[in-house]
Amino acid sequence: MDSAYPHHHPSVESESPDATMDSVEHPLVGHMMSPTDPDNPQNWPKSRKIYASTVAMAFAFAVAFGVTSLTVGIQGVMQRFNVSMTMAVLGLSLTLFGIAFAPIITPHLSERYGRSPVYLVSLPIFALFILGAGYSSSFGALAVCRFFAGFFGGPCLVLIEGTFADVWSAHLTVTYYSFLSLASYVGAGCAPLVLGYIVTSKGWQWTQYITLMIAFGAYLFGIGVPETYPREILRSRARRLGHNIQLAKAQSGVTLAEMAETTLSVPLFMAVSEPIVMMVTLYLALNFAVLFQWFISVPAVLALTYNFTLYQAGLAFIAAIVGALMSTLTSSLTEHITNRRAGCTSTATSIPLEYRLVPAIFGSVGLCGSLFWIGFTASPAINSTVPIIGTGVYVWSSMSILTALVSYIFDAYPAKGTLSALTLMATVRIICAAWLPLVIIPMITGLSGRWAYSVFGFMAAGMMAVPVVLFMFGSRLRSRSRHGGRMMGSDKHTRTEHHADQEMQMGSRHA
Repeated sequence: MDSAYPHHHPSVESESPDATMDSVEHPLVGHMMSPTDPDNPQNWPKSRKIYASTVAMAFAFAVAFGVTSLTVGIQGVMQRFNVSMTMAVLGLSLTLFGIAFAPIITPHLSERYGRSPVYLVSLPIFALFILGAGYSSSFGALAVCRFFAGFFGGPCLVLIEGTFADVWSAHLTVTYYSFLSLASYVGAGCAPLVLGYIVTSKGWQWTQYITLMIAFGAYLFGIGVPETYPREILRSRARRLGHNIQLAKAQSGVTLAEMAETTLSVPLFMAVSEPIVMMVTLYLALNFAVLFQWFISVPAVLALTYNFTLYQAGLAFIAAIVGALMSTLTSSLTEHITNRRAGCTSTATSIPLEYRLVPAIFGSVGLCGSLFWIGFTASPAINSTVPIIGTGVYVWSSMSILTALVSYIFDAYPAKGTLSALTLMATVRIICAAWLPLVIIPMITGLSGRWAYSVFGFMAAGMMAVPVVLFMFGSRLRSRSRHGGRMMGSDKHTRTEHHADQEMQMGSRHA
């Protein structure tokens, strides 16, 4: 797909770097490089694949760390600028609001410049605004710097999906998405873990300084990251060989009107017309809203209920990190077992797309149960370890659901429809993640922790049906889609070959 987002549709392109023969592309074909092309990122040596993937994870880790870092210094921000807790929490929410623009803008940047330049420009600008946040002399300056840190850091959290799809096979979609999600989940969870002691002794500004150091280290590690986007690889190769190349029209659009249609108007239309997109968007919105409120509620509840210090509250996030690691393990094992039983061991074979939903089916049970678990056990009469473990179960469930549902959407539609669906899902869940932390403390105070989390638990109980319904009826719903839902399964490659004769011609000529 011509975007920062991934796709896994087979490709047809020149067979070798020196080929000058005409190339063909169908609108449904995303990867435009031949499976036998040595420049195809999926044919790279494993070491190069791992390096590109690790760089993407390092950049995402740095940004995610920066997003939640300020939550450790909430009390310091309140004292320094004489603001309420709700105002101080804006430091988190505004960063997320800034990131919410990334799914809309990043695909168009990636299409025009490739992935590597966007990575290498966005992270340094993110770091500069993080530095500005640390040196802010007024709350207004802090708020502005945090917003633009999110705005410029957001592409690193979006591009990672495309990078992994560029270099890893489609039959490993759930596995690789669990690893790329791990970078963001662990990055966000490490901030309170690492900064709890530092902020106690150094002050809230160090939440930003440590983030700056991590971003600098990630940048040095990734400065040599290779380009993985097939369209940009083809363009660069043509320039290097002195050829002119005419690629098919970008799926993300060329004119401003086309770009706005793909990442603004079509996503809004899908929000009210596509049952699959509606269900997944709502579920992930609840998932992320509750996920990010933990960074505000966990330290506050542990301090009030168990007299935890800031450092001790930070250690509680070890459970969240373990939950994320366990999700990566269980989601990957589930995909491996499912593929093996179905006889799918490579890109040459495939299984029904709905089997990617299996981790979400199990995760939905854990998500619902963990909310009641935490709400009813965060009490002085019960050891603090019990609700802390509950947060780990929530994170395992949250990441398992995200991994499965987004992996499902990757190939549920042709390239353009997938881009629009993913844009909607990402933007809505980030906005919800920004909103709930602002109101969670008043909600707990007004309803009590037990009933506040029971409200979320009941909502999660209703959402448990989403992965089950999609597993049972998803194929039928996709076949009726106005956006050309794909009937992926064992017949995927047969369908692609059937379309090959109808593909549009692209010229690949000498200058």
